[in-house]
Amino acid sequence: MARWKGCCTKKGKTSLIYFFENFVMINERMEQAAERKIIFHKFIEWYFFEHPQRIIRGWKNLLKFNLEYFSIPLLLKTLFSPWKRYRWSYGRGFDLRRYLEAFVSNAISRGLGAILRIFLIIIGIGVEFLLLIGGIIGLILWFIWPIVLVAGMALGIWLTAC
Repeated sequence: MARWKGCCTKKGKTSLIYFFENFVMINERMEQAAERKIIFHKFIEWYFFEHPQRIIRGWKNLLKFNLEYFSIPLLLKTLFSPWKRYRWSYGRGFDLRRYLEAFVSNAISRGLGAILRIFLIIIGIGVEFLLLIGGIIGLILWFIWPIVLVAGMALGIWLTAC
C-alpha cells in the first residue's frame, strides 16, 4: 500500500479523495464530450436531412404558386376563347354583310386571345424553368457551403501563416 500512496496523493490529499475528484472531473469531461458529439450529430442531421426537406417543400410551393400566378392550366383550357369575352352578335335574320363582319370580328378576337394566352403561357413556363434551375442551384449551394466555409478558413489561415 505504501507504493500507491505516493502516486495517488496530491498536496496532502489521501488517495481515495484524489481518486474520486479525478473520477468526477473525468466523468464531467466525458459528459461534455458526449454532449458535443450529440450537438454535432444533431447539426449534421439538421443540415443534411431536415432542412433540405424544408427547402424542397418551399421550392415545391414556389413552383405551384408560379403555375397559379400565371394561370397556366386555365390559359390552356381557354386557349381559343375570345379575348376578354369580346364577341359580336350575328343578329336576327340573315344579312351576309353583318354575318361576315361578326364572324371575322369573333375570329380576330379568338386569334388575339390565343396569341396573348400563348405569350403568357411561354412567359409562365420560362419563369417556372428559371425557378426550377434556381432551386437546384440553391440546393447544391446549400450542400457545398460547409466545404466552401472550411476551405475559406483554411485558406485564410494559410495566407496568414505565409
